[in-house]
Amino acid sequence: MEFTIVSPAPEHADCVVLPVLGEKLPSFAKELDISCGHLFTTAIQDGELAAKVGSTVLLGLPVSLGYKRVLLVQLGKEPNIKAVRDASRAIAKALLASKNKTVCLALSLAQFKKQDNEILAQELVQALMLEAYRFEQFKSEPAPAATLEIVSLVAPKKTDIEPIEAGLVYGLGIGHGMNLTRDLGNLPPNVCTPSYLAATAQHLAHTYDFSCHVLEQPELEALKMGSFLSVAKGSIVPPQFIVMEYRNADKKVAPTVLVGKGITFDSGGISLKPGEGMDEMKYDMCGAATVLGVFRAVAELDLKINLVGVIPACENMPNGNAVKPGDIVTSMSGQTIEILNTDAEGRLILCDALTYVERFEPAAVIDIATLTGACIIALGHTTTGLYANNEQLAADLLSASRQSDDKAWQMPLFDEYQEQLKSNFADMANIGGRPAGSITAAAFLSRFTKKYHWAHLDIAGTAWKSGAAKGATGRPVPLLVEYLRAQQS
Repeated sequence: MEFTIVSPAPEHADCVVLPVLGEKLPSFAKELDISCGHLFTTAIQDGELAAKVGSTVLLGLPVSLGYKRVLLVQLGKEPNIKAVRDASRAIAKALLASKNKTVCLALSLAQFKKQDNEILAQELVQALMLEAYRFEQFKSEPAPAATLEIVSLVAPKKTDIEPIEAGLVYGLGIGHGMNLTRDLGNLPPNVCTPSYLAATAQHLAHTYDFSCHVLEQPELEALKMGSFLSVAKGSIVPPQFIVMEYRNADKKVAPTVLVGKGITFDSGGISLKPGEGMDEMKYDMCGAATVLGVFRAVAELDLKINLVGVIPACENMPNGNAVKPGDIVTSMSGQTIEILNTDAEGRLILCDALTYVERFEPAAVIDIATLTGACIIALGHTTTGLYANNEQLAADLLSASRQSDDKAWQMPLFDEYQEQLKSNFADMANIGGRPAGSITAAAFLSRFTKKYHWAHLDIAGTAWKSGAAKGATGRPVPLLVEYLRAQQS
């Protein structure tokens, strides 16, 4: 799909997209309406286009015109950002379903501020990229690909091209990052192994000119990552510890560090999960996939930041030498952990990664993990759980969440929850029982983050969908890229 910015609108296209503001056409659409016998006005007055924001109607045009079809889209009487997002998603679905090859998006918000056109361009491009996404490379007869080839974004005036171009570039960056994250999450676990994640990271580093190195078993043993390695013991697939460094700001600027949980398949280990739905445990590496997607977007957008990405990657499998309930392991920090349930493995690999990143003297550390089913019980599949040991960091992430419409909600992290992690035999247990399961998981991680500002995003409910729409979502790439974009200033 190729995107262009034009002014004025092209004279020929398979489809032109026009906004409707309540019951009114914008002035630039009225001339076209007159030339086709008030077709648009009649459709609006007859109720073919509903008043609900995001409603669409596709109309055929006379052969004498340069456009074959027009797509009317309802923005509401007073368009706002939510209306723009809803309309963008509706446009993407309608266009990709209508088999158009060339589309002219004459959907300017010229009556508002220039930055509105930037947001509009971003939302349209992002929506089209996400809607056009297909994951069918393992099907012997994949469905036909989307036919949409050229999308022209119409600037009201040539002087207005710059904000539209900025929106186009940002929308492409977010779309590419999210779709990489979706691809990695959707891959089968016999393909997307720890070494596959490492190879993906190295390919990104080579393509976008940042550094990447991968630590393997001997180096992890030398670092005394006993907690991480205990999870990897039950699999014949070797663990990988991936470190990426993107340096595009002054050397004196402390980096932000992203840590992504990379369990490429989670059987539960000796504490074996139920068989139903276990195939979805390939998505337990979506934290790692998010970090890789963010790196692609950040590098493509050339953000002026310093960013480090760390991914502890392994499988959690049952085997004769797998870690057992009752085992005690020593983390890289020197703290000991009694393992009461081997299915609470994400925190065991993350805690060593959170200790490792101290060496970067970070401005902030954010870990991203499909950590707990308890977070799904608390927040469902709409909202990511946010925990933090610093209120300003939490506030900045929540602001990015609102700006990107990638929803998150701050959860409590009171000291009283630490009581549930007490162990008779070690410094802590790896689970705290059923009450407040998402909170006690975050409380466990917080014990390894005393030396820096830290936030934890529990994406267990938001990283993928089940059922007929089964697949990775690409979240929370938009939230994190928006947060990092704000850090430039």
